[in-house]
Amino acid sequence: MSPQEITKQANKGRFLIITAAFIIVVAGMRAAEAILIPVLLSAFIAIISAQPLFFLKRKGVPAVLALLIVITVVIGIGLIMAVLIGTSLNDLSSSLPVYQAHIQEKTTTLLKWLDNIGIHIPDKGLFESINPSTALNLVSGILNSLGKVLTNSFLILLTVIFILLEASGFSSKLRAVLPDPDRSFASFEIFIHNVQRYMAIKTWMSLATGIAISIWLAILGIDYPVMWGLLAFLLNYIPNIGSILAAVPAILLALIEFGTGTALLATLGYLVVNIVTGSIIEPRIMGRGLGLSTLVVFLSLVFWGWVFGPVGMLLSVPLTMILKIAFDSNEETRWIAVLLGSEVPAGDSALETPLTGSDK
Repeated sequence: MSPQEITKQANKGRFLIITAAFIIVVAGMRAAEAILIPVLLSAFIAIISAQPLFFLKRKGVPAVLALLIVITVVIGIGLIMAVLIGTSLNDLSSSLPVYQAHIQEKTTTLLKWLDNIGIHIPDKGLFESINPSTALNLVSGILNSLGKVLTNSFLILLTVIFILLEASGFSSKLRAVLPDPDRSFASFEIFIHNVQRYMAIKTWMSLATGIAISIWLAILGIDYPVMWGLLAFLLNYIPNIGSILAAVPAILLALIEFGTGTALLATLGYLVVNIVTGSIIEPRIMGRGLGLSTLVVFLSLVFWGWVFGPVGMLLSVPLTMILKIAFDSNEETRWIAVLLGSEVPAGDSALETPLTGSDK
């Protein structure tokens, strides 16, 4: 057997081993969903909380007091979200029959108008296909799943505290165990910095989106504006697709309550807010190289949603983005980060080489 054939066989074997290992890891993650989701949420919260903690330390605040301040803020935000989720879901569930009656009334009016112009549509079939409970099921599913996770709030809070306590001393531990600390730690610092920067910017942009949506819907008089703002905040972590998923239930509710005009105004508000924050402000702050392609966003939404359920959908893009940043921090895996990204890095000679044609 020639050396080339040996190399091909070795590459095939390596590919099969990597594929099998990936399948086993994914199956393990899905089986350990009850444990991994609180841990992932804890890491998610800790990454966001690390920057305020380090900021307070740089300003001379004692470490214990800085940690106490950050944890108090996290607890306050968690309590507010828990109250909003609980009350909104209860009110929404009790109001669904009212919305059902509204949509039936509007459907009957529409059917009469169509019948007058010679278009005959079965009443029952049309009414069953236009069901607000089906569209609002997305909201209740996501918020219910998040509410169930928040029942493990004590475990999540303890995990966040321990992660933040370890954060300050973790760098010295890495330097002690790495064989080439200067080179390896430089890549690790770049990775941590990019992850923290991405999460911080995305959180602030999502918060601005949620507040703007809540204010606009409150001005229009649509029910539960705070809940729709919370949903917009959560789903804004999913670029492009998330804004559509967040808008559909609120626009449908506006159509049921007030009619086409208010629904169009609500749609306009969602478009303006998402275009300004997602297409103008956010790319300028984040800069180039911190985006994911639309296909990767959709596939990550499907994959992480399948593994972890609705909470996995919320964390899908942050998890994929962290993987992209990790791949980008290493020369050997940077090509994977390029494939996941939304654009080709400028000045990369390897990437500027045409896919076809011979070298000259």
